Order: sequence, then structure tokens, then C-alpha cells
Amino acid sequence: MGLRLKFNLVLLVVFLAGFGVAGYISHDLLFRHAREQVLAEARLVMEAALAIRGYTVSQVRPHLDPIMHEQFLPQTVPAYAATETLAELRKKYPNYNYKEATLNPTNPRDRASDWEADLVHNFRNRPDSKEITGQRDTPTGRSLYVAHPIRIETAACLPCHSTPGVAPPSMIKVYGNANGFGWKLNEVVGAQVVSVPMSVPLENANQAFRTFMVSLAAVFGAVFVVLNLMLSSLIIGPVSRMSAAADKISTGDFDQPEFPEEGKDEVAVLANAFNRMRRSLEKAMQMIDS
Repeated sequence: MGLRLKFNLVLLVVFLAGFGVAGYISHDLLFRHAREQVLAEARLVMEAALAIRGYTVSQVRPHLDPIMHEQFLPQTVPAYAATETLAELRKKYPNYNYKEATLNPTNPRDRASDWEADLVHNFRNRPDSKEITGQRDTPTGRSLYVAHPIRIETAACLPCHSTPGVAPPSMIKVYGNANGFGWKLNEVVGAQVVSVPMSVPLENANQAFRTFMVSLAAVFGAVFVVLNLMLSSLIIGPVSRMSAAADKISTGDFDQPEFPEEGKDEVAVLANAFNRMRRSLEKAMQMIDS
């Protein structure tokens, strides 16, 4: 096996190992970044929902409460306000979803689906848990969700949700007395769930990964060519000429010129030693002939 072939095989093994390690690390970093990007978007939507709820409680409800006994206005309900406002957002971004998933809701549209009910039970079983994140497949592709617990933290919520007897008659008239009651103070009754699609960040990550790997392969190709040229010029060329000269000298052809001994590298040292050996052998042959 020639020196060049051995060198190329070693270089190829080193490249493949480096290519694999770099690909694994870059893939992991890019997709982790994509997931964090989606999480940031989901948390931004969640903060928007919390802001809407807070605004409704502090600035909308006080003005509408006086007429609630005569006419029930769902705009005074924080969950309704957040859901309706973010539903407007969905008209432009249909894959971004917000829901106040509740096990026993007053409004039937808020009833938790099976996977959302699992989130609510998870919050109930882990009282210290403030957030749950995860991924799920949807008809439009993979989606990442962020969930926060809906906990009854103040007694102000109980008049509408404890028993039908103390609930505003105007609310009973709209929603009936079958659902949305029996809630207790400090109980987790539902979960705020924000779902954000991962298709665009994942595609961006895939594109960046492909670009990086193609660039890395191109860099290796350039390095491979340059190293082969340097190997030919600095090592293989001189060694091949010395090998050819040694073959001719071994048959008594001393007309071969000496190799230049410039420099202090290993090839120059080898050339110097080869020239001394050639002169010594030539003198020995002359002594034998005389």
C-alpha cells in the first residue's frame, strides 16, 4: 500500500469521525434552539393571556358588575376575555391555539379533551408544579404546548361556581345549572394550554443543519486537496526520487546527482544521510576496483 493511499485512508477516517461528531452536536444544538424558540413563543402567548385576564379583573369587571344581576355579561369573566382575544389572533395565525381547558366548565367550549384532562390531573397530583411542557402530533404537524394550572385562589370566584343557588340568576339563564359548579378554594379546576406549531422552526433548523454539513464537507474537500498537494510536494516527491535513485545506485549507477540538503526538516536530514551513504558506497566501489 502506497504512502499516499495510507495517508488518504487515515485522513478519511479522521474526517468521517469528525463529520459524525460535528453533525451530532450541531443537530442537537440546532433542534434544541428550535424547541427553545417555540417555547419562548408559547410563553409569550401565555403571558398575553395572563395580562388580558388581569386587565379584565381590574378594569373591566368593576364597571360591569352593577348590571350583572339583570344581564349576564361574559366579558367580565377573565377566561372568556382571554379566550376571545386570542381567538382573534388565531384568525391570522391559525395554528397558534389557546384554551382554558376545564374539567367541569360553565361554558361547554372550555371542556378539556382527554390529553388536556391528563394535564389537569397532573397538576392536581403535583401541587407544586407551575408549568408543564411537551410535544404532540396534530393534523397540521408537530406542536409544542405549555400548560399552567388554573387554581381557585380567591373566594371571589366561588359565587359563580360553588352552587347554583348562590350563582347570579342571569348566568344560570345563559348557561344553566348543570355545569361549572362544585369548585372549591385552592382546587385546580383546569389548565391554561398554549399550543404553538414547530413546523417553521424545525424546517429552519433542518435547513441550517443541511447548510452546515454541506459547508463542512466542502471544507474537508478543500483541505483534502491541499494536504495531498503538500504531501506530494514535501514528502512523497522527495522520497520517491530518493527511492528511484537508491534503486539505480544499487546497480552501480553513480551518475545520479546528489539531493539538495537545504533546511533542517526530516526530509533534508534524510537527503543528507542519503548523500553520505552514496559517497561512501562510491568510494568503497572505487577501492574495490583499484
